[in-house]
Amino acid sequence: MISSGGRPRNPGPAFDPTALGRFTEEREFKVEAARTVAYASATNDTNGRHVAGELAPPVFAIVPVWDVMTDAAGLVTPPEANASVVHSEQDMRFFRPIAPGDVLRSKAAPISVAVRGVGTTVAVRTETVDAAGRPVNEQFVTLFFRGPFGGSSGGEPAPEHKLTGAVKATAPVAEVTYAFDADQTFRYAEASGDPVRIHLDDDAARALGLPGIIIHGLCTMAFCGRAVIESVAGGDPTRLARLAVRFSRPVLPGQAITVRIYADGDDAFGFEALNADGQAVVKDGRAELRR
Repeated sequence: MISSGGRPRNPGPAFDPTALGRFTEEREFKVEAARTVAYASATNDTNGRHVAGELAPPVFAIVPVWDVMTDAAGLVTPPEANASVVHSEQDMRFFRPIAPGDVLRSKAAPISVAVRGVGTTVAVRTETVDAAGRPVNEQFVTLFFRGPFGGSSGGEPAPEHKLTGAVKATAPVAEVTYAFDADQTFRYAEASGDPVRIHLDDDAARALGLPGIIIHGLCTMAFCGRAVIESVAGGDPTRLARLAVRFSRPVLPGQAITVRIYADGDDAFGFEALNADGQAVVKDGRAELRR
């Protein structure tokens, strides 16, 4: 990059695409009922099978992969960029529910880097299998690092899950409103193991231009998953085969969201989540069910 004076301008810390496709070492995670029940409580989940500790809530799938996901992102991300990261998208494919007693093994790899003037997007793919090596879930995590950075782009982005205008033009098949509690972020941080400061520290959040602490994106995603299961899956969490979202606006503790769900083919649904002002906090939601 060249400055107006003709001298090279330092573009800042550089992202490195040479590690794209490289998997982390596998990490083992033993699923305990107390942990899955705590996650259900932290996301206000009232499904009987989740509350009783029979099954983990679907979005609990992020917990066993958290460390490998962050390790994989770190393969291409300069450490200096981590202070400016926000969660952009999450796409979960469920081959079967997670249950207490499972011993899971997970690994992850960065699959794309897109360096742009306003920031850089990194996508990571995770794989989780059970003790016998059978697939449990696959996830695509997209992170956005605010600010100008150096480096080059490469790889392929995570799969698309767009909610089209044609689908949104139809009448929603369900609409559900939930409120977040004042202490939601602290409960979710403890249950999930997500320590990111913008959810716990007002000063850290304001340093990134936020109005204060914000609800974890994955907590909002869990609320959306609850709406899907309750509204179009007959209350049966084992039917959920895919849940994908794009986070578009922060949600604050104490606020409410309305999840609006649209039919988008056989056993497939698009959805969005709106705040009280009608602004989308989750866009391009997609849910797919198994029969």
